[in-house]
Parts: sequence; C-alpha cells; structure tokens
Amino acid sequence: MTMLDIMRTSSVIPVIAIDDPEHAVPLAQALVAGGIRVLEVTLRTKHGLAAIRAMAQVPGAIVGVGTLTHPDEFAAARDAGAVFGVSPGLTPALIAAAKSSGLPLLPGVMTPSEVMAAREQGFLQLKLFPAVPAGGVGMLNALYGPLSDVTFCPTGGISQETASQFLACKNVACVGGSWLTPKDAILAGNWARITELAKAASGLR
Repeated sequence: MTMLDIMRTSSVIPVIAIDDPEHAVPLAQALVAGGIRVLEVTLRTKHGLAAIRAMAQVPGAIVGVGTLTHPDEFAAARDAGAVFGVSPGLTPALIAAAKSSGLPLLPGVMTPSEVMAAREQGFLQLKLFPAVPAGGVGMLNALYGPLSDVTFCPTGGISQETASQFLACKNVACVGGSWLTPKDAILAGNWARITELAKAASGLR
C-alpha cells in the first residue's frame, strides 16, 4: 500500500502509546471492530516495538510506527511488522532511513517552507504537526492554494468535536488523534468503550 492508500483507509488514525504490552491486542481488536483499521503505535514508551509486533497479528489491522526520530528505528519497526512510519519532522538522515527500509513515511511539517522542502524530496503526503498550534483549518486552507498537490494528515490538538472540520478541508485525507484510546478506558479494559469511540470516528467522513 502507498502512504495515500493508507491515509484514505481510515478517517482517523489513532495515535497509540502502549504502557502495558498486554493491552496491545485487545486494543487493536477494539479499534478494528469499530471500523478504525490504521493504527499508529508510537515509540514514546519502551513497549512500542512489542506492541507493533502483537498488533500486526490482529486481522484487519494496518499497523504503523509513530514518533520516528532516529534512523535506526525504521528497520526495527519494519521487522516488528510496521507497514508505514510517521515522524514529527523530516531530516536528511530520516529520508535515507525511510528509503533504505522501504517503509512509506508520513513526515511532520509545520510551515509552508517545510512543506515545500518535503515535496522536493518526493513526499506528497505529510502530517501537519502540531496541527492546532500550526494554524489548524485556516493553515490547511491557506496551503491548498499554492500547494494543492500535497495531502495532509493533521495531528496534534484535534478532538472528536473538531475532527470533522479538518476532514472537510480539500487537502486532508485523515486526521490523527489520541482521543480514541483514552488511558482510563485502557487501564479498565473497557474495550467496548473504545469500539464505540472508533465507530463514531469512522463515521465522521
């Protein structure tokens, strides 16, 4: 799958931080049951790679790795089962690692100059991050005029209440958010609640 194919599969890509590896499989199952198949598992905790390895076995799940900030993380995540990567920014070293690993990369950008620099490197699918501090819907609409060939997944500060406003932008394929995986629901094992949140999110577009 290309990065654009992946982005068009889910209206919302949950940004997932796993504190307990035992939560990985039931969480992925709950999200997929609610219609959210694309899952971004971040490397913000020490259990990120283990969670990717477990979630990649869940039928229907399309598992990617988030918070890629070091080149050596690409191959490790790919070997764990990730099929795409997400980074908060873009550097020459990350570009080289993405190409050598074969993982489609969704790099983070915040300014028009960063969008243009990423586009020069062949990246036409980008993550606007952090989306709300970067200007939110207004920024995305402004970028559409001169850079209409770029498709965004805005992430950072988006909620269930505001997601539909972002999804209405012509240059947005999906949004990223952490509201689908509230920590209290995960700790309580309330997978039914997460499935309901996923159903609501999958119906936003």
